[in-house]
Order: sequence, then structure tokens, then C-alpha cells
Amino acid sequence: MTALLSRNADNLFWLARYVERVENMARILDVTESFSRDTHNRGRGSNWMSVVQINADEEAFTALHPVADGPRVVDFYMLDASNSTSIPASLQAARENARTLRALISVELWQQINMFNAWVGNLRHEDVALPKLSRLCQQIREACQAHTGIVEGTFFRDQAWYFYSMGRVLERADQTTRLLDIKYHTLLPRVEDVGSALDVSQWNALLRAAAGYHGFRRISAGKVTPEAVVGFLLFNDSHPRSVSLCIRQLEWYVTQVRTRYGLKGCSAALEALDELRAMFDEVTAAEVLERGLHEFVDCVQQQLVRITSELTASYMSVGQPAA
Repeated sequence: MTALLSRNADNLFWLARYVERVENMARILDVTESFSRDTHNRGRGSNWMSVVQINADEEAFTALHPVADGPRVVDFYMLDASNSTSIPASLQAARENARTLRALISVELWQQINMFNAWVGNLRHEDVALPKLSRLCQQIREACQAHTGIVEGTFFRDQAWYFYSMGRVLERADQTTRLLDIKYHTLLPRVEDVGSALDVSQWNALLRAAAGYHGFRRISAGKVTPEAVVGFLLFNDSHPRSVSLCIRQLEWYVTQVRTRYGLKGCSAALEALDELRAMFDEVTAAEVLERGLHEFVDCVQQQLVRITSELTASYMSVGQPAA
């Protein structure tokens, strides 16, 4: 690929990742607030540190804040543009990538991401107060979904679209594992609590955060169990945010740019994808829970990082920060 096309591929890939990351951060904050409210009402501790942990932000967060409570964590991810994993930082990065792609994206897409970035940049402390958080997260998700709709309706289906789509599904797979890791960090310590009203409430909140509640209900006969939810979010290829489906879609996109456009050099990425797909083909949800949910999703995340590195080496420029 030429230097220009490599740079464009890189920017398209990360434009999609950053917007998907914004949507999923809103989902994570929303579900954590729901978890925290439930556990507080039942005399349990807070879960807010789990958000910091799954984003590997402990050092950056503790340098600024003495304790990980709701208001501080929400400020860190909703308002602090100096935090590279925050919503405003991700949106600013998405807008900058879009700016370099003006010749490849529609006017509608450029205008929408500009307005979205400006709106989030104007949020203040009172706007992100915990009583308002769920509604705010919903508005952010809806803005991200508007972006996705504009992409689907206006993006020309050439190489550019494939690289954008690679970024979207790769980030989506990563973020679904992070949502599951939130549940790992809030698993109840007492065996008798498994299946309790609190436990079921948390799994339901997790399904809603992953936009999977109604789909899950259609196939589960109303029974919410850890095995059923984990199986749905990891393995169900009819759920658009399941990790398994995202992996298969990513493999298809990579294969398409190789076969349709003659872009060689992706053998290492396809090999890593094949290994990751084999992990999913060889294990069940029950086995994942038995061996350790956290350990499994951590392994998936590491493999996704490897795939990103291989795609960057094959098709893109120097890449952009993965955090």
C-alpha cells in the first residue's frame, strides 16, 4: 500500500474504534452505576474501581484521585480530556481522524461527529452527576448509533469501508470482553448469593449494557444464569456484539481486502484470527466459567492486541495508541 493509503487505512480503522469505544465506555459507566446502586441498597461496597481496573488506568487515576467513588470515576471518564481513555479524549481523536479523511467520508458524517464532539466537550460537572448519568449515557449511545447509521447509509463500499469495519468489530469484541470483566470484578463472594435477586439483576444490567437484553430473552425462556449470559455474549453469532460474531466478521473483512483488492501481507493477522476462532470453537460457556471468566477474557484481549499489531504492520502506518 502507498504511504497515503496506509495512513488513510490507519485513520479509518481508528475512527471506527474510537467511536465504538465512546459508546462502550458509556455502556460501562451506565452498568457500573446500576451495579453500584444495587449493591449500595443491599449494604455492599462500591464497584467503581472495576472501571479503572479494566481500562488499566490505576496509576493515572490514583495520581489524581484519593478514592475511586462514583463522582470521581465519572469525572475521570466523562470530563477529563487529558485521560486518553475518556469519552472526550476518544471523541477528539475520532474527530481528528475524520478531519484527515474529509475526501473519503460524507458531509453528513463529518457534521455529525463535529456536533457530537462539541456537545461532549461542553459537558460540566453538574451534567454528569450520578442521578443524571443513566440518561446522559443513553444520549451518548444514541449519538454513537447515529454515527453508525450515517456510516451504513453513506459510506462507499471500497477498501476504506473494509478498514473502517475492521476497526469497528475489533473494538466491539474487545469491549464486550470488558463488560464481562466488570461482572468478574463484582462477582459475589458467597456461594449462596449466586442466583439471588442481586446476581440476576446484575446479569440483566450487563445484557442491557451490551444491547443484548431483548435478544437474550428471545432465546432463553426467561431464565437468567451466568452460563446462559456468558454463552450469549461470547458465542451467540446472532447477537451483533458477541465476541464470536465479531471475530468471524473481522476475519471476513481481512480476507476481502486480500482477495478483492490484492492487498497481501496479512498472513500473520489471519493466523492470529484463526487461533482466536479456534479458542471459541473448542470451549463452552460452562467451561469458561469453570476455568475462570477473567482468565478467558484476558486471553481474548491479548489476542486482539496481537491482531491489531499484525494488521498495523501489514496495512497501516505507525498506528495509534491502543489505550
